[in-house]
Amino acid sequence: MNPIVLVVTGHVTRDVVPALCTELETLLNGPRGAAPDRGAPVECDVGAVERADLALVEAVARLALVARRAGRQLRLRRVGPELQGLLDLVGLADVVALEGPEGRVPRP
Repeated sequence: MNPIVLVVTGHVTRDVVPALCTELETLLNGPRGAAPDRGAPVECDVGAVERADLALVEAVARLALVARRAGRQLRLRRVGPELQGLLDLVGLADVVALEGPEGRVPRP
């Protein structure tokens, strides 16, 4: 079962969050309306994001909602320590699965 992968790069602002959600919805619906395997995981690669800030946290929260509405959990890949700290602070670390640059992020 191949994962559905959304790659987020550059500087994430609040203005791009709706476009990221639309992109994930498109990936979830599959090409030309053909839905992918319902059991396929949803992965979001954030390793190339320029900086972790509250706009990125908002993006993660909204993407997690899109994934949840499709009956899936969002899994973040290549999560840096700054983003992990922000997600812990706002309580989203328990909502999404986190994987750091070297694999799963250990829980304190």
